[in-house]
Amino acid sequence: MTTFRMIPTNFWRNPFVLEEMTPEDKYFYLYLLTNSQSTPIGRYKITKKQIAFDLGYSIEEVNSSIERFTNHHKIIRYNSETRELAFNNWEDNNLSKAEQPDIDHLFPEVDEDTSMIFEAQLEIGNS
Repeated sequence: MTTFRMIPTNFWRNPFVLEEMTPEDKYFYLYLLTNSQSTPIGRYKITKKQIAFDLGYSIEEVNSSIERFTNHHKIIRYNSETRELAFNNWEDNNLSKAEQPDIDHLFPEVDEDTSMIFEAQLEIGNS
């Protein structure tokens, strides 16, 4: 079964995207939101090698993009040891009250080892 991710058309008019992101940032951001590993709650496992392959980037370009999205944009966290990616404040920006994700799709992810995921949530909550 194919999974779909909806990207609002106002993505391109968002002042943050317009003013803060380079064309490469926009491409990387759309990839993070829509790649085959992405989940309804914005936390998933993915390797840098997979990202590089999918985007046609070198590992150095992937490292640079992850660093930029972690430290400059503060959009994600990436744990290289567990290869987990977590969006900061995913729920605030991507879950509407009218369209909550199917709970059945969330439980398998929560049952997995989520050490980095819960760390990120705690750190974000305490920011």
